[in-house]
Amino acid sequence: TMRVTSSTETDIYSAVTSAIGSLKGPLHGGANLKVLNMMENIKENVKDWKDKDEVEHYLLKILNKQANDFSGKIYGIGHAVYTISDPRAVLLKEKARELAVEAKKHDEFELYNMVEEVTPEVFRKFKGEQSTKVVCINVDFYSGFVYSCIGIPPELYTPLFAMARVSGWCAHRVEE
Repeated sequence: TMRVTSSTETDIYSAVTSAIGSLKGPLHGGANLKVLNMMENIKENVKDWKDKDEVEHYLLKILNKQANDFSGKIYGIGHAVYTISDPRAVLLKEKARELAVEAKKHDEFELYNMVEEVTPEVFRKFKGEQSTKVVCINVDFYSGFVYSCIGIPPELYTPLFAMARVSGWCAHRVEE
């Protein structure tokens, strides 16, 4: 978005503002909050977090628009570029595991891990046995959990996501 807006020869403030606006949506910069809310919903509705069948059943309900926010989306799953694995998520998961122990949220981490583990199969069942689409977690899946473990308030998640990118956006603008 920064590159496209910059190509109109607008000022840097407008270009950065438009880039921030593109991050705000729940399918991009706001996705970690959607994951956090979805996981809260799962925790409230799945009695045994260690029961793989119960977790799978609830995820199917989410995909069928019968649970969570009725969108049919399992947030934090899938990415336009990373289809087999998101390397950022792999690294963040390890940090999430460490922080979960410190924050005494290990059971919650294990629920995240269970959702990560079963979602590809649940998605395949939902799409049909012939489906070749592969899904994996993306960086948003664990980022909200990590932020919660270190005490960052949810209203700061998206601004943190944006702030980490502004210098790179400005470099792209200079390059253009």
